Amino acid sequence: MKKELAPIVLFVYNRFEHTKKVVEALKKNNLAKQSMLYIFSDAPKTKKNEEDVEQVRNYIKTIKGFKIVEIVERERNYGVAENLIKAITEVINKYGKVIMLEDDDVTSKYFLDYMNDALNFYEHDNRVFEISPYMYPTKEQLPETFFLQLFSSWGFGTWKRAWNNFEEDGIKLLSKIEKRGLKKKFDINGTYPYTKMLRNQIDGKNDSWAIRLYASFFLKDGLVLYPNKSLVKNIGFDDTGVHGNKTDMFDTTLSDSKINVKKIPVKINKEASLSLQKYFKSIFFKRVFNKLGRMLK
Repeated sequence: MKKELAPIVLFVYNRFEHTKKVVEALKKNNLAKQSMLYIFSDAPKTKKNEEDVEQVRNYIKTIKGFKIVEIVERERNYGVAENLIKAITEVINKYGKVIMLEDDDVTSKYFLDYMNDALNFYEHDNRVFEISPYMYPTKEQLPETFFLQLFSSWGFGTWKRAWNNFEEDGIKLLSKIEKRGLKKKFDINGTYPYTKMLRNQIDGKNDSWAIRLYASFFLKDGLVLYPNKSLVKNIGFDDTGVHGNKTDMFDTTLSDSKINVKKIPVKINKEASLSLQKYFKSIFFKRVFNKLGRMLK
């Protein structure tokens, strides 16, 4: 018996060109016409956002090429985190699984094949919490799919059983990480400042849902399936996003072939973990170099 495809939840706000690119790429996917697309449009935060939000809302009402297109227009500004958390909770409670995209996640035409194959394959494996379509631009040759204990926010797939572990309180999450002596592991062996990001969320310096979801899954030892070639590309690092800065450090080439989901050891892939640590170290030094360059100027 063929399993139902996971519903796609797309979050949009005020970036018309980005949203259009995301939708056009998604429509080229092999399973698009068989997939349900739920679009959540947040309300403008200020009057200066009204025109751009209205342009996006007018566009999403014209979208075709999917099994159904359901649009939810928020009547007040929820902000990224509240909008996403409420929407995913609503959809995942109804369908048991979900595929999430934001308005800057451009996909490969094989994105939906991989996401649905993986969601079905690992549906009943409680060790697996997330399916990531994104892969960092590391240099090493890695297996076609592998597991890491790192949440990916640039598009993801998950199930209700995993989503139920989401703890929204950053203070509780940080306390558990520190009490269990997991700060270095949480920071990918000290190569990326995820703990600092969590502290910033607690202090109100960011409103990141992603750092809290990563911490929630991490504390439950949840594994994330990754492809060796990225099936999603984030185009939001152009200073247009709510939290984004301009950078090309995470830029990657979309896979031009299908990623096969098959049986592999359900444990952290040490080779992939070391490759990721090397990559994070390289972008740290690049950031320091760029900062020094700006200071000298």
